[in-house]
Amino acid sequence: MKMYMINSIRTNNFSDKEIMEKIQTMWEESSSKLENYNGIVYGIYFDYESDYKGDYSLSVAIEDDHGDSLVEIPNDEKYEVFKVDATNEQGIIKTWNKIWQLEEAGSLDRVYSYDFEKYYSNGEIEIHIAIK
Repeated sequence: MKMYMINSIRTNNFSDKEIMEKIQTMWEESSSKLENYNGIVYGIYFDYESDYKGDYSLSVAIEDDHGDSLVEIPNDEKYEVFKVDATNEQGIIKTWNKIWQLEEAGSLDRVYSYDFEKYYSNGEIEIHIAIK
């Protein structure tokens, strides 16, 4: 799956004191560029330093093969899909916390290649986690 990256940041869930500001700014800047776009929007997590406690890159992307900033997610990856409660303001954060808890408990065997949040135009959100 080829994706065109709109905007990217490098961050860390635990040691970057400005993580929320970075993510919010990245999404705001991307949203202004995608004002008339009606397709699926992705938040792609990649270039992991280690596990969820290490540094990683995060990009806002769309399915497209035009432009200079392309990322290609391998088609042979296996994913566990987590549905986000989009009616809850903290739905995405709560879902990520659940993912980390499952990983800590040994119930989720992640590969740390490409994970992504998938934002549908109808408001639904899914988080796809690459697994072994």
